[in-house]
Amino acid sequence: MNRTVLAERLRALDDQLARLDADAASLRADRADATADDEHDPEGSTLSGEWQRVEALREAALRDRAAVIEALGRLDAGTYGICIRCRQPIPAERLEVMPTATMCVPCASA
Repeated sequence: MNRTVLAERLRALDDQLARLDADAASLRADRADATADDEHDPEGSTLSGEWQRVEALREAALRDRAAVIEALGRLDAGTYGICIRCRQPIPAERLEVMPTATMCVPCASA
C-alpha cells in the first residue's frame, strides 16, 4: 500500500473533523440561545437531532482516523498487509478497497 493514499485519507479525515467540530460549535451556540424553540418547529430537524447526527459522524471519523494511524504504524513496522490472525498476506485488492484492513477476507469472515 502506498503511504500517500493513507496520508491523503488522514488529511481528508482531519478536514472532515474540522468541519464537524465547526458544526458542533454552531449547534452549541444555537442551543445556548434561550429563545430557540426548535423542538416545536414542524419544518426542520430539531437541534437535538442534528446534534446526534453530527456526533455520530464525528465518532465514525475518529474511528476511521485511528485506523489510518494504526495502518501507518504497521507500514513503519513492516507488518502492513499481513493478516493479524493467520499471518498470511492480505491480498492487494482487499487493501485497495479497505486500506486499513488488518485481516484477510477468510479471517475477517470467521
